[in-house]
Amino acid sequence: MEKVTGIAGALAAVLAVVAGFVAIPGLDTGLVLLVLGIIAGISAAQDTAMRTFLAVLTLPVIGTALGGIPAVGEQLGAVMGNLATAAAGIGATLVARRVYDMVMDSVKGLSGS
Repeated sequence: MEKVTGIAGALAAVLAVVAGFVAIPGLDTGLVLLVLGIIAGISAAQDTAMRTFLAVLTLPVIGTALGGIPAVGEQLGAVMGNLATAAAGIGATLVARRVYDMVMDSVKGLSGS
């Protein structure tokens, strides 16, 4: 499973950069990045959750700041937005895993095991 999630994360990063510079016809890039992020989040460490949430918040701001660079600013902004979408998928998986762990701990507490 580690290989699959690692490949998903790598594909998300590559797709985020490529889609920032080249339009890919017939591909919903945002959806693909989100799904790849969700898959990559399956093996992401809970320790890194805060860094992931911070990336989701700051990458679009960085993209906006880079937008002012002549000739490549718009593309760099798109790359940052794409990376933020993939990070949001990872963050969603981390939240879902945390909620699942909390529910399972509560259920175990009720059963007395």
